[in-house]
Amino acid sequence: MAKSESAKAAHWAQLSESGTVLGMRLLLLVYRLFGRSAFYLILYPVMVYYYWRTPVARAASQQFLARIRVLEPQAVPRYWAGLRHFMAFGDAILDKFLAWMGRIRRDDVQFDEQASIAQLDQSGRGGVIVVSHLGNIEVCRALAYRLPGIRLTILVHTRHAAKFNALLSRLAPESPINLLQVTEMTPATAMLLAERVDAGEYVVIAGDRIPVSGELRVSGVSFLGARALFPQGPFILAALLRCPVMLMFCIKQGSGYRIYLEHFLDGIHLPRKSRQQALDAVLQQYAQRLEHYCRIAPMQWFNFFPFWCGNDQVEQSDTVVDRNNG
Repeated sequence: MAKSESAKAAHWAQLSESGTVLGMRLLLLVYRLFGRSAFYLILYPVMVYYYWRTPVARAASQQFLARIRVLEPQAVPRYWAGLRHFMAFGDAILDKFLAWMGRIRRDDVQFDEQASIAQLDQSGRGGVIVVSHLGNIEVCRALAYRLPGIRLTILVHTRHAAKFNALLSRLAPESPINLLQVTEMTPATAMLLAERVDAGEYVVIAGDRIPVSGELRVSGVSFLGARALFPQGPFILAALLRCPVMLMFCIKQGSGYRIYLEHFLDGIHLPRKSRQQALDAVLQQYAQRLEHYCRIAPMQWFNFFPFWCGNDQVEQSDTVVDRNNG
């Protein structure tokens, strides 16, 4: 598949972390010493700084909000929507750390689909769970607390999130969740994941970021009214592992969270003669589910990079705000 115009610019995974790890450490220290109110006092100027310092992220936020406003006009603030989007991102950073520190209690998390939870608990086999940059997927730790026997392996990208992942690991060294840093899917990595799935583990991978290796394995599908590139990797992986695929979205509602866990496919079959068409169909189906949940909580989609193809693309620069490790 031909590369889009954005291929001329730096890939998201090559963009710098902009000093965000140090900033997050300071914000976490403020929270520990003075509580959440003091955290918000510091958060506002910090996010205003990042809002103006990161034109790529700012433009991507504005582009997304403009698209979602057409579908859900009441869900997007009329004034300072972009800055409020960044503030929601900053608030999610704190909840991210609280989740890893075990500070988010079971009672703070509600599960929307009990049947899907029961399926995970009773199947005895592993699979692939596709997540996104919507909401705060770190709260998926609550899934491990709900099902003590379940183990999750989260795939992240080393070049973009090594420092951040190290910080998370220090916060929760005994977590039932493993972070596996992967920049490309090698045969050795595939074999490792196959062993874990066969042992009943679930591989968690984001479905809304083009691969670190570039745009060769992507599908252009309709998302929020225009063509966007989605990675084929999560679904190729599921096809290779011959395992079921679940979707998981975690959205903040008030002071708590609601986890939406839904069965997506029993398995993915990719016929040799119609491989691309089969992948495109699966990716379009996934994009529709992501759009559904984005419409529920548009201010919680923290995918701050150029997403759509064609004339809607914004130029990339040296820095970008990101939070979900790939």
